[in-house]
Amino acid sequence: MIRPARAADAPALAALLNHWIEQTAVTFNPTPKTGDDIREMILTKAAAGHAFLVAEDAGTIVGQASYGQFRSGAGYRTCMEHSISLLSGTPRKGLGRALLTAVEDHARTQGAHQMIAGISGENAEGQAFHARMGYRLIATIPEAGHKFGRYMDLVLMQKFL
Repeated sequence: MIRPARAADAPALAALLNHWIEQTAVTFNPTPKTGDDIREMILTKAAAGHAFLVAEDAGTIVGQASYGQFRSGAGYRTCMEHSISLLSGTPRKGLGRALLTAVEDHARTQGAHQMIAGISGENAEGQAFHARMGYRLIATIPEAGHKFGRYMDLVLMQKFL
């Protein structure tokens, strides 16, 4: 079941996201999230009219997807960027596809023109997933990220909604 995130989901979402933050180069962010950080993200996205969605299976949060404006300023108001992740070890079974489609649908209804995916150059699986979802490579920014003592490329992919 995919539904809007609630404040009560914050601890489970922090645990989900912190696996990817602490253990992988999927995100360049090195700082773990707290429950308070996640509650603030949920409130901020809701106030902006953007979605923060969770996938729930038998009462367990197994995935999340959210989006927000790509860059600040009124000129970028129709250009969005998303975040998507599944609980480590969760069987895929179309869950990522369902979450990303739900976020894209929400953004479209809010007047978004396009969605940007910023993906670690070391995340080949994420790049392939986005390509299957209709995103196309628009840029690679060499050594844009730094984590685990090394520089990593940022791959930007785009989909018009």
